[in-house]
Amino acid sequence: MSWIVTLIIGGIVGWLASIIMKTNAQMGLIANVLVGVGGSLLGYWIAGLLGMAPSGGIGRFLVALAGAVVLLFILRAVGMFRTA
Repeated sequence: MSWIVTLIIGGIVGWLASIIMKTNAQMGLIANVLVGVGGSLLGYWIAGLLGMAPSGGIGRFLVALAGAVVLLFILRAVGMFRTA
């Protein structure tokens, strides 16, 4: 059950990050989920390096969203997405 919740939240986080980074038209459902889950891992890793431990649902969601935005920025820099 936790994997299903992870995929759903990852999809939402990836979708919101793609809207923020204006890559929404270039991404599908699977890409949103992958970016959301991968970005969440990246966000928590960066937060750990900075000595931050997000608590509460909103704090965790914001860290996941920030990580997904950073991941999309990196993917755009290496040429995975074209700029609009």
